[in-house]
Amino acid sequence: MDTVTLAEPGRFIFHQTDEPVRGPGEALVRVHRVGVCGTDLHAFAGKQNFFEFPRILGHELGVEVLEAEPGSGLAPSDRCAVEPFLADPEGRCPAAILERTPNATPTMRVLGVHSDGGMRERFCLPADRLHKSEELTPDQLCIVEPLSISDHAVNRRARVQSGERVLVVGVGPIGFAAVQFALAAGGEVSVLERSPSRCAYVHEQLGVATHEALPEDARFDVVLDATGNQQAMEASFGAVDFGGRLVFIGHTKGQIAFENPLFHSREMTVMSSRNSAGRFPDIIAMIERGAIDTAPWITHRMALADVPTAFPGLEGTEGLMKCVIEV
Repeated sequence: MDTVTLAEPGRFIFHQTDEPVRGPGEALVRVHRVGVCGTDLHAFAGKQNFFEFPRILGHELGVEVLEAEPGSGLAPSDRCAVEPFLADPEGRCPAAILERTPNATPTMRVLGVHSDGGMRERFCLPADRLHKSEELTPDQLCIVEPLSISDHAVNRRARVQSGERVLVVGVGPIGFAAVQFALAAGGEVSVLERSPSRCAYVHEQLGVATHEALPEDARFDVVLDATGNQQAMEASFGAVDFGGRLVFIGHTKGQIAFENPLFHSREMTVMSSRNSAGRFPDIIAMIERGAIDTAPWITHRMALADVPTAFPGLEGTEGLMKCVIEV
């Protein structure tokens, strides 16, 4: 079975692995699409948190069911998005934590990060992690996961309200999706992005105001930082208005410093936003009814066999929004 493994930072290998055997509660799926995420780029560069090698990457997936248990709600040929956040198999997470934040627990396991993911032809995963759609294409299904990250940041963490002034910092795929969800929530959205081509793209596709640098007096009710860049994250504090909220979607290995008098005088709230548990069916429904448009997302493609040679050139590619791997 064709498989691509990140053997170590900077080195993918294309090789053959054994066919998977479905266990109790699992479904066997065929992988059609793998979205390339910033997590994958950072892992390749050796800069990703929570990571060990070797690892089969791939957690943004559009798959087809080949086998499933009776009563699972799944049948062969079902097309599905994959929710890559896996429960602890030993059930070690305290119930109080699960009730407070099932999205970020001490025992969180993410497919393609803590366990092997989807850069292969077939594999098995818990059937309850599969969310089917009769309407969405494999391309659209692999976009559901990155959309869910921004949905969580906008609607569960920041809780953007209609009429609020929202600034999205950095419009890679996650920032782009944050703009989409903030607009859907009724926010008055602006973008801060240092890349002129990305500014032009997000303005053309979504019609929002874009800035390569903010005016000194610009303040926002909600700032969503999707950069994962230490300097940008620290600068985002200055864009938060009195009583406003700052949500870090991107993360970095380094420490984040901020000016305490500024933080205190504005009584701002600072939050992190990690994954997105439990919202896949809602996001699929939003795409199906046209509330979220996936058409602008995919700008580049590669075949699975080409990953070892083509992947290293992705970082910094002009015009890149989302690359998908066709399996």
